[in-house]
Amino acid sequence: MQQRMIIAGNWKMNVGPEQAGELALTLAASDATKAFLQAGGELVVCPPYLSIPIVVQRVRGSNMTVAAQNCHWEPNGAYTGEISATMLHTVGCTSTLVGHSEQRRDQRDTDQRVGARARAAARAGVQPIICLGETADEYGAGLTADVVAAQIDTIIEVAGVDSVRGALWAYEPRWAIGTGVTPTLEEIQSVHHLIRQRSRTNHGIDLPILYGGSVNGDNAAEILSLSDVNGALVGGASIQVAHFLSIVEHALHAFRAQGS
Repeated sequence: MQQRMIIAGNWKMNVGPEQAGELALTLAASDATKAFLQAGGELVVCPPYLSIPIVVQRVRGSNMTVAAQNCHWEPNGAYTGEISATMLHTVGCTSTLVGHSEQRRDQRDTDQRVGARARAAARAGVQPIICLGETADEYGAGLTADVVAAQIDTIIEVAGVDSVRGALWAYEPRWAIGTGVTPTLEEIQSVHHLIRQRSRTNHGIDLPILYGGSVNGDNAAEILSLSDVNGALVGGASIQVAHFLSIVEHALHAFRAQGS
């Protein structure tokens, strides 16, 4: 596949509209962001729902894009408290996370639901960023490869290949989210290679794969240099400007190295 480098910042349940607007302006105006985007990199930010409209406004013209953190699997209906992909599209979201580990943990999201969310997003013209990953118990039992392969197969079976064809995968070992602990570089590369091969061989698609799980300015350079890593899904560090821009700079170097 054509080389791509994508950095996505998941702001989680932080930054209300005013602070989000200021953060978006700062990121869009930074030299690191401009250099990364001019080189062909892709920078995505995922604000909370209430902050999406102002962030869309503040990054307009910068080539940064805005994603949501989740979407419902139906376009409308009696689903109190939910947001549909159709609604996200109308306010300028071009992509959305689905199946994030915290949604799986807190809202008991299953692979079937994640597939349905991905299908709904694609039908609304919103790119799904589909999260995969094993729990600590599954990792400890040596089941990572089996779990991730099964997630890929189930999600694509439910969503349909056409809905997934333009998506991104995001591998986030659930035991590494917000813990400060990351897999070894060998483990990250191995799982990313598995995802790529499973997608190609079983489903005929080749998608960019982001790594997510305690990515920071100290480990980003090594992670982003791995051959099957096409970027990062950054959590806590994405609302800390200096840390996030450091990751963006590492991404730029890695992207340039890929093309050399």
